[in-house]
Order: sequence, then C-alpha cells, then structure tokens
Amino acid sequence: MELRNLFFLVVSLFSLSANAQFGFFDQMFGGGGGAQQQAQQQNVRSDAAWYQQQYEGAHCDKYLCPGTLSCVHFPHHCPCAWESVEDKVELGEGIAVCASKGGYKEGETMRKIQWARKGLL
Repeated sequence: MELRNLFFLVVSLFSLSANAQFGFFDQMFGGGGGAQQQAQQQNVRSDAAWYQQQYEGAHCDKYLCPGTLSCVHFPHHCPCAWESVEDKVELGEGIAVCASKGGYKEGETMRKIQWARKGLL
C-alpha cells in the first residue's frame, strides 16, 4: 500500500509541474484564457466623437470648461483636470494655466512660470 501511495504522489507532482510549465508558456505566448480576457477589453477610440458628444450634452448656463466639463462663471475659474499633480496659475487678464507641480515648496510652480515670463528660466 505504501508503494502505491508513493506512486500517486510522484504522478501528482509531475502533473503539477507540467501544468505550471505550460501555464507559463501560455501566458508568454498568448495562449489560454488570458488572451481571451484581454480581447474583450477595448481601448478608447482615437477620434474626438465621444468627447464632442459629452461636451455638447453637458448643460451649463455659464462657461463650460473644455478640459474638465465643469460649469463655472468665468474661463479662468476652470479647475485643473489633475489637481493632485497640477497647480493652477492665473496669469492675469482672465487667463489661467495648469502646470505640473513645480517642486516641494508651496507656490514653486508660480515662481517658475514668472521666471519663464521674465526670460530667466
């Protein structure tokens, strides 16, 4: 009986090893279920039709921000799309821009933009 159990143990280990080995090759070369699952996901279209549809369907009785589709009173009140990594800097005359955060200090982005406007950067 003990020899028979040992035989089943060895056969089980070989089957697990083969399954792991061929599962690796399936993943590497696109076989198996992984490729089917990826084929079901689709990328966003590269044309602007979806965005235009969202823009035209948005209700705003003031100013609709083109980058975020936020409804604000004035164009320079538009929020940045990625506030966690961008700072909004108002340049004057109702113009504002969003720029990547400039460093570790508060207001670093504004300082760098002012240096660039003066030709120092």
